Amino acid sequence: IICILADILKRNRKHELHVKLRLKIFEAHQQVYGMEHFNTLIAMGNLASAYFNQRNLIDGLKLGLQVLELRTRVLGSEHPHTLIIMSDIATAYNQQSKWTEAIQLGKKVVETSSRILGIESHYTLNSMGNLADTYQHEGKWTEAEKLGKQVVDMKIKVLGKDHPDTLISMSSLSTTYRSLGEWKKALGLGIQVLEMRTAVFGTEHPDTLAGMADLALTYEDQGSWSEAEKLGTQVLEKRKELLGLEHPDTLHSMAALSSIYKGLGKYKEAESIDVQVLEIRVKTLGKDHSDTLSSMASLAATYHYYGKWLEAEQLLVHVLEIRARTIGPEHPNTLASMANLAFIYHQQEKWTDAEQLQIRLKVFELSTQIHGTEHQDTLTSMANLASTYLRQGKWAEAEDLESKVMESTSRILGAQHPNVFTSMANLAFTYFNQGKHAEAESLLIEVVQGRKAVLGQNHPHTLDSIEFLQIVKDNLICSDV
Repeated sequence: IICILADILKRNRKHELHVKLRLKIFEAHQQVYGMEHFNTLIAMGNLASAYFNQRNLIDGLKLGLQVLELRTRVLGSEHPHTLIIMSDIATAYNQQSKWTEAIQLGKKVVETSSRILGIESHYTLNSMGNLADTYQHEGKWTEAEKLGKQVVDMKIKVLGKDHPDTLISMSSLSTTYRSLGEWKKALGLGIQVLEMRTAVFGTEHPDTLAGMADLALTYEDQGSWSEAEKLGTQVLEKRKELLGLEHPDTLHSMAALSSIYKGLGKYKEAESIDVQVLEIRVKTLGKDHSDTLSSMASLAATYHYYGKWLEAEQLLVHVLEIRARTIGPEHPNTLASMANLAFIYHQQEKWTDAEQLQIRLKVFELSTQIHGTEHQDTLTSMANLASTYLRQGKWAEAEDLESKVMESTSRILGAQHPNVFTSMANLAFTYFNQGKHAEAESLLIEVVQGRKAVLGQNHPHTLDSIEFLQIVKDNLICSDV
């Protein structure tokens, strides 16, 4: 009965109570059976899993590695329960951005499971899917696409096209296509998943709503803001109605809609949502929970648009402190917080250009070391470093970095991606400041045309680029006189 209660707590996401109950079960088994008994090993693994679900990765990994060592010694390295804890640890490494460790373990699980259970076994296919997700998070899109497509094809063959597990893998592959900038494939697969989930589960099922949310994200990444807003609003309204305002899925939908509003330039609406989500998460999860920290970072970004530097600073100081302590100083989220706080300090003239340059160089070097030169996080840190060079009047250094960002972003995301237009506009600004007005004009004409087509005539970014283009043209006329 107590195990059934623990499963109920897990399903209802009562993570703190779930951990406490799993701890009591483990201690009771250890006392009765001893540490190396099969039942104790299962109870230990369940406790580690409860820590992972609570996002307590430090305690989860500490216990999980102990479980792995015991199960390997007692049950053998190829026992199914050994593979299960190995897979859980790989997922935890993935969440900590320890890609090398995650991929190493993930490959071992896939290889062993394929040999012992067969390539078409349910567990092997799920392990392959987990490894594909790890490749995706690390930015190894080619490997993620290859493995993800193999998983989808195998699941269609073994389970059928409309099986829930097949649809999950199809959705994951759609995310990979989106990251590769293959918008037609991403949209086609995303629409297909949504239609099939609607037919199988109905319009109000959690999986259907998840499919809608994923499709909204594809539209957002593509810069199709109106479609993203429409779908995101529908998902939020349904989740509020079915799950309530404080349910984690509802809060994720609110945060996603806030991101869309920022893309549309609707900063007041974004701020209203960000404040509400943060208040609820502080109340339900606590001030230091990872989801709460994400909400703080999102609200700080909104304050940035308004120039509310002090409010943004207060939030980011807390976010950086907690992230550095819990997930480590080299985690991508910690690096992002560090870079954002450096920018806020600089805007308030609390830091000199030299101090900001030092931080942004550090973030860029760490991101390159962790992700490689063409990962989106590295390109973002490169663009931030270029803006610091720009402030210092180091035009050649800024131009070199911005050219690299523009070329890489265009190749990875596609020429019509909003991020490409941003990198082109940044390079045009650098050209302008060097007196290269003709080169700036040529780039800005492309930016204006692209933003009109993708973002719309009245989007703030489109209007900014139109205004800047006119300034460049006026300077060209003056220089010709």
